[in-house]
Amino acid sequence: MNDLILKPGRERSLLRRHPWVFSGAFCPVKEEIAPGSTVRVVDAKGNVLGMGAYSPASRLSVRMWSFKEQEIGKEFFAEQLRKAYALRKNVFGTLPDAYRLVCAESDGIPGLTVDIYGKYAVCQFSCAGTEFHKEVITELLLDYAEGIYERSDVDSRVREGLEPVTGQLAGTEVPDEISFTENGIRYIAYPKTGHKTGFYLDQRLNRKAVMEHAAGMKEVLNCFCYTGGFGLAAAKGGAEHVLNVDCSGPALELAKRNAQENGFPETQFEVLEADVFQFLRRCRDSRKTFDMIILDPPKFAETEAQAMKAARGYKDINLLAMKLLNPGGKLFTFSCSGAMTDDLFRKVVDSAAADAGIDFRITHWLSQGPDHPVSSAYPEGYYLKGLAGIVL
Repeated sequence: MNDLILKPGRERSLLRRHPWVFSGAFCPVKEEIAPGSTVRVVDAKGNVLGMGAYSPASRLSVRMWSFKEQEIGKEFFAEQLRKAYALRKNVFGTLPDAYRLVCAESDGIPGLTVDIYGKYAVCQFSCAGTEFHKEVITELLLDYAEGIYERSDVDSRVREGLEPVTGQLAGTEVPDEISFTENGIRYIAYPKTGHKTGFYLDQRLNRKAVMEHAAGMKEVLNCFCYTGGFGLAAAKGGAEHVLNVDCSGPALELAKRNAQENGFPETQFEVLEADVFQFLRRCRDSRKTFDMIILDPPKFAETEAQAMKAARGYKDINLLAMKLLNPGGKLFTFSCSGAMTDDLFRKVVDSAAADAGIDFRITHWLSQGPDHPVSSAYPEGYYLKGLAGIVL
């Protein structure tokens, strides 16, 4: 067992149980330590602060497994998985068809994401520590799923000195498509080719909110629609016509298929391949209006340094959308950029409303679902911000 010794005064975040330690916090490492192996983290006075996974290739050199001295092996991961499963049972009661079982640091297993789709699990091992323990974690996951597929094709692996990896890991062969039901809507996940692990499970409650507010809406615009999740919810809620816009033709084909699976006709559920920014400007110039608009753009900012530049993009789309809403029209707008704080996102929306010259009332604050919990010691786990409001 190797010890990594912190420089004086660098233990404060660990005493607050934050799971990250950056390389600059440690004294120089005098010996070679295998990537992903477990190290003891020790303060300058020799006190053991816990156990972590070492990643020599990353600036984030240690992710903490535990804040006490203990063995990190099969029993540790089994207990973490049991706690994660129990949390989902607690918040859902009856588990849904599809849900997130493990949400990385927020569930005490840094670098591990596990989504359940029926009897299958789709996983991402995004750091050196989870890669090191992949075999034992995979074995344990067979208690929660019959088949396990790996989607470790995330950018964070590159920063960890790891190659992207995808493929069947264990158990029954995971199919290319998995159907499941959410809020009475049949969705199809694409675990081998889709975004994330095949579907955006974090928007569960927000899709339900859109469904509940769509009744009586004549014209709904779903921007950055991907495979149509919010559009399907609006159609299910009773919207007369939903226009789904995305720049990806293949994603739109899947959106049309999802609509057909749910019996929504083309007269109610329409798709359009276009750049959303350009499309919104064309609607503004042609004075096209809508009764509800959903903005769920991709991540505009990876880091805090990029947040202010990203804010301009968020303001642009919100300003354009607000100009297209009829009086009484509803806006659902989101940011999945972890670097975008609540305060900054609120300022972006407020500024967009002011520039649009409208009276906008925020009625709902929106975020990720309960199967995407946020540890009180790890605020970075809170990444999905959203709000809904009405134009008076």
